[in-house]
Amino acid sequence: MVKKKYHKKFPMAETVVVLLIIAMICASGWFFASNIRMSDYIVETNAFFAPFEFYDGREIVGVDVEIINRVAERMNKTISLKNVEFDVIIDNVEAGKIADAGAAGLTITPARLKKVDFSIPYYTSTQYVIYSKNWQVELRNGHITWDMLAGKKLGSQMGSTGYLFSSDEITDGVLKDTKTELKGLDSHQLASDAIESHMVDVVIADELAAEFIVGKNPNLASAPLYYEGESIEEDEAVEESYAIAVNKNHPELLEAFNEVLAEMIEKDPKGISQIDRLVIKYMGLAEEIDE
Repeated sequence: MVKKKYHKKFPMAETVVVLLIIAMICASGWFFASNIRMSDYIVETNAFFAPFEFYDGREIVGVDVEIINRVAERMNKTISLKNVEFDVIIDNVEAGKIADAGAAGLTITPARLKKVDFSIPYYTSTQYVIYSKNWQVELRNGHITWDMLAGKKLGSQMGSTGYLFSSDEITDGVLKDTKTELKGLDSHQLASDAIESHMVDVVIADELAAEFIVGKNPNLASAPLYYEGESIEEDEAVEESYAIAVNKNHPELLEAFNEVLAEMIEKDPKGISQIDRLVIKYMGLAEEIDE
């Protein structure tokens, strides 16, 4: 009788255990699903664009990170930063499912404006050409013009403004029909390896990224990139202004970014803004600012 009773109860006990396990798995699954968005907002970046965003150990730091932190404080909200490939940021922000905003040295373009809203611009940068010191180039009043790159293999980060500008010049600009090639790089941080391995001849990158890369590679040099004018004096720099991309359904987030940025771009009596000071700080030049 004891054995018979034992067999009657065991399936019941087993069923209870199984149900408990299933319940735990379901609860766990709900927990993980609900915690995909632990923060009020998610901002995507590409953390290989010093001094605006880069890894310091396992932590992402930089100018844009400080801007985001100030916005979070202003709104009394939590904002998470997520590192992704640069060329998916705009589309992810537009979709709004896994990202509410993007901060990665983004430039305002007509095509991007159709997808997302942009904050006020907060930093203007010139495009630079990174090249090997072995290249016997004769600079034009200290800069390089597009026509000087004819027939060369150009490299630039996929989706970046440098890549878009280069593509435009090759497709329908001064580099058209010059056998100039364009190679997309995963990151501008690969510039040194790409040039030294002869994958590309030069890399087109934003000014600060170029200076950061050249500063760590003694075999490289860089110079600003210009459109050639009728005379040297009329040459025009290839410039862009950075802004924060925001999903069109989050006007409150856009407003907060604009408020914070308006304060941070205001110049002090020395003509230096808070953004300037952060750039100098993360470029490792903080000691020079007040000299």
